Amino acid sequence: MPDARDHVLLVTHRGDHYAVDRVAEELVRRGARPRRIDSDGFPAELRLTTTIHDDPQGRRVLHDAEGAIDGEQVRAVWLRRLWRPRLDEELDPSLRDGCIRESRAALVGFLDGFRHRRVVNPLDRDRAALDKLQQLRIARELGLTIPRTLVTNDPDQVLAFHDAAGGRLVTKMLTPLSQSMGGHAPLVRTNELRPEDLEELDGLRHSPMVFQEQIDKSHELRVAVVDAGGGRCLAAAIDATTSREGRVDWRKATPAEVGWRPASLPDALASSLLALVRALGLVYGAADLIVTPDGRHVFLELNPAGEWGMLERDAGLPVAAAIADALMESPR
Repeated sequence: MPDARDHVLLVTHRGDHYAVDRVAEELVRRGARPRRIDSDGFPAELRLTTTIHDDPQGRRVLHDAEGAIDGEQVRAVWLRRLWRPRLDEELDPSLRDGCIRESRAALVGFLDGFRHRRVVNPLDRDRAALDKLQQLRIARELGLTIPRTLVTNDPDQVLAFHDAAGGRLVTKMLTPLSQSMGGHAPLVRTNELRPEDLEELDGLRHSPMVFQEQIDKSHELRVAVVDAGGGRCLAAAIDATTSREGRVDWRKATPAEVGWRPASLPDALASSLLALVRALGLVYGAADLIVTPDGRHVFLELNPAGEWGMLERDAGLPVAAAIADALMESPR
């Protein structure tokens, strides 16, 4: 018979340490048994088995260097990162893509078996929440201020929007790419639309783009929103306006140019951010906002897997404790 249901799976990748270690420490304090699962180690280093027969929920067994865990021992799952598998170099290149697809499907199917346990965030809701247009629509319905936004592959629409915004636009991606604390992940970040870019809009025939009015900044906020224990919004501020590279997107600034500090939120704004996370079916999300020179808060986006380690490490915010509390709650 399996031991008591006290294991919490921490799903990440081998290069992700600070935030995962902090949550593991908080879980131990709460009497749980955290088990780190490096998703990029499957299938080469991690064995997963899913059996489905009479019981539609099936049976799941995980086996790694620490030993085996029966799925019945798992209390909760933190889906922090699902990473591309590291495959053997000698694998036939013609088989590599197929092996990656099969591995991903098997891993996702294995994790789906825990959907009736506490999961942060549920797989299906995490994927659905990546729809940035849906986010902006719901955010506006909840009373959040958002930038004027255009998504199009029509150059004429871009030119008209550019004129309406007084010639001040930024461009960004519609689909997100995760940013680690170390900043090593390849990213296409937010950029200013330059006059010369208007001469190259024919490239939109290959892919649409997101265009937004450029908002004047006093500083920016990242808010770790955790729907647990009544809900918590843990906010930190960063001022990259003096950084040549980071003034449009703080992620381009060097660590020497910027730093995080704790920030407070108006109660109404915190309530709206919690309502947004709940409307998207999430437990956790990282919200990005601009604070204008006249004190307005402008919502940009919410990333269901957004990085928060720097908020805890640099600004001293107890995000790990909030996530551990969320994982210890009963399933909803």
